[in-house]
Amino acid sequence: MSVPADREPAIPVSPAAGARLRLPRLLPLVLLAAAALMVVAMGWHRALSLESLVRHREEIDAFVAGNRAVALAAFGAIYVAAVALSLPGAVVLTISGGLVFGTVAGAAVAVVAATIGATLLFLIARSAVGGWVVRRVGPLAERLAENFRRDAFSYILFLRLVPVFPFWIVNLVPALCGAGLAPFVAATAIGVVPATIAFAFLGTGLDSVIAAQAATYQACRAAGEPDCHLDFDLKAVATPELIGAIAVLSLVALVPIVLKHLKRFTGRPK
Repeated sequence: MSVPADREPAIPVSPAAGARLRLPRLLPLVLLAAAALMVVAMGWHRALSLESLVRHREEIDAFVAGNRAVALAAFGAIYVAAVALSLPGAVVLTISGGLVFGTVAGAAVAVVAATIGATLLFLIARSAVGGWVVRRVGPLAERLAENFRRDAFSYILFLRLVPVFPFWIVNLVPALCGAGLAPFVAATAIGVVPATIAFAFLGTGLDSVIAAQAATYQACRAAGEPDCHLDFDLKAVATPELIGAIAVLSLVALVPIVLKHLKRFTGRPK
């Protein structure tokens, strides 16, 4: 499966053109980075935790019961902001979505929100520095970027499916290489599905665990202990079956690239 790259005008390659474009286009990226730093400096990112969910569980459940559509929209907006600002906590948000809204609704909103947030960061980064960094690294980087753009969908899908690559890095690499918008959005929307469903499903089954952990957590706080926290093992979702399935999907994502290179190699004149 392959999605063609967008036919977009190339960024001017001359140093003068790069200088003219750089400062105005850097502003959105600078503002985004400043917003992320402010959120971290103020400690607001700590609200994206299972501890916060436990502390406010009753209020959240009451609000969702009477305003489900609004609650889903608010959850999606928070998820978009977390991804666009590259904040830690997307896994916790996905688990919380499954716990509060159920696997289907929680995973669906998380997939859409993750795709929107990633796309916002991708567009801002591509507009600010897309192609500019690669041109200044050297000819080898330009050739690698060209190959990436040619098979952007397969490469991005592979990077999304392999869990060793941080989500924000996979947002920035295609932007730096000048990948098209269509393959980025399509590969992101498809690539985040397996892990999102897995974590949302994990959240759905956490009710009894959270009830036990909440009692321990509240008792700890009541006793005035300084280090009260919830002990959730998020690695529990990484079963051998899930890891194997993601590995197979990752290899499948590379099949079009391998076939294209084999065809190019075998088609060369002897």
